[in-house]
Amino acid sequence: MDRERRGGSSRRSKSPRSRQRSGSRSPPPVDKAKPNFGASGLLAAATNTVKAADGSSTVLKYNEPPEARKPTLGWRLYVFKGKEQLELLHIHRQSAYLIGRDRLVADIVLEHPSCSKQHAAIQHRSIQQRDEFGGVKAVIKPFIIDLESTNGTHVNDEQIPTSRFYELKAGDVIKFGLSVREYVLLHDDA
Repeated sequence: MDRERRGGSSRRSKSPRSRQRSGSRSPPPVDKAKPNFGASGLLAAATNTVKAADGSSTVLKYNEPPEARKPTLGWRLYVFKGKEQLELLHIHRQSAYLIGRDRLVADIVLEHPSCSKQHAAIQHRSIQQRDEFGGVKAVIKPFIIDLESTNGTHVNDEQIPTSRFYELKAGDVIKFGLSVREYVLLHDDA
């Protein structure tokens, strides 16, 4: 009893097993009454989801980066199949164009079955570029990014890496998947 009054230990002795255990301890119990403000990913999923009229929804694979800008030049894609021009697409009216087979989300719809539902995106980005005098100025340039498509995206007959921005230049020829259609990129000054 004297020990209990002085704040000493009780009659129970420590178990010898407790000293032999490793430093790992069980996680503290989670108090379910307290709110959890950790990131759940639900908000990002909701903002990346497009709902159709029939109730189905599609999660977008692509989000625009902070440096996205609407272009100042009048960029165009000339669509060819062989030597015949099929259509002219103006791609200067918004900062990004999603390309794929999914008509619900694609800005430029691809018909070929070898193309993915969300195949690629053309993104106009503001980048810093040095001029001939060494000064830095912002320039808006077009880039393409392959969205991990099954059959890839080709620029000038070379496959571009997936999930990375690839700078496009006037006169570039773009192909999607195994389609024979060619998309020739030009602008007003070219």
